[in-house]
Amino acid sequence: MLAGILSSLPGAVSQGILWGIMALGVYITYKILDIADLTVDGSFATGGAVCAVCVLSGMNPLLSVLLAMLAGCVAGAVTGILHTVFDIPAILAGILTQLGLYSINLRIMGRSNTPLLKVETLFDKLSNLLPGLGSSYIAICIGVIAVVLVVVALYWFFGTEVGSEIRATGNNEAMVKALGGNTRLMKAFGLAISNGLVALSGALVCQSQGYADVTSGQGAIVMGLAAIVIGNVLMGWGKAFGTKMVSAIVGSIIYRIIIAVVMQTGFVDTQDTKLFSALLVAVALAVPVMVERHRNKPKREE
Repeated sequence: MLAGILSSLPGAVSQGILWGIMALGVYITYKILDIADLTVDGSFATGGAVCAVCVLSGMNPLLSVLLAMLAGCVAGAVTGILHTVFDIPAILAGILTQLGLYSINLRIMGRSNTPLLKVETLFDKLSNLLPGLGSSYIAICIGVIAVVLVVVALYWFFGTEVGSEIRATGNNEAMVKALGGNTRLMKAFGLAISNGLVALSGALVCQSQGYADVTSGQGAIVMGLAAIVIGNVLMGWGKAFGTKMVSAIVGSIIYRIIIAVVMQTGFVDTQDTKLFSALLVAVALAVPVMVERHRNKPKREE
């Protein structure tokens, strides 16, 4: 059993890094904008669908990833428009976009599943350059490069005037309005960036696993929340914005390792993985609240 657990760790780490980019997207809406965005489940699959179709058409795999990211930005912008222009509650706007994306993803691929077995992906290209590395280590290399680029870009962007206004909108919307800021535009912009990152993750996961599936994004929001919560528990001491972003990546890796270990031990059946994920997130969210309540509970006078 121990050998099986150890052998599954590289794959878990690689998937944790690739899915960690999705967790960063969820972090932007959940932590920065304070919005529960359910577009994620749909935009993740959109990223994979667009990337798969582009690669199969002969397009460069890297360019395919960038186009998939752009498609995710459009999906997020649609949610933003529904929420800010038509005053539809954010959670409902996300559900509507997610629902529509299911049919759109089917239209993009023409079927529910699109394999990439006969084309060369980013992972195949790196594997040819480094023939001694296994597929999991190839995925780790590409994932680390992508994560570093994304974290650096986000750190720079949220330090700009527009990025600071997005952060301020999530922190104190009334104050931003009083100062003449356009909070509606900032919310739409933030949702677009968030889902662009989610689609980027979907595109990389698609090329890593060698196929795109219309249901690949199911439960993505739960995984993203799990990564954020676990990362916050492990790295809650870090107050810097960069540290908080890194904590989401670390949380995603730990989450994947937990799932891999649980699956190897046979404690949870494959069909119960999502149930276990939901319980894990619920516990991770509930425990800090209960601890805080216990600390604030007035002591009885003896």
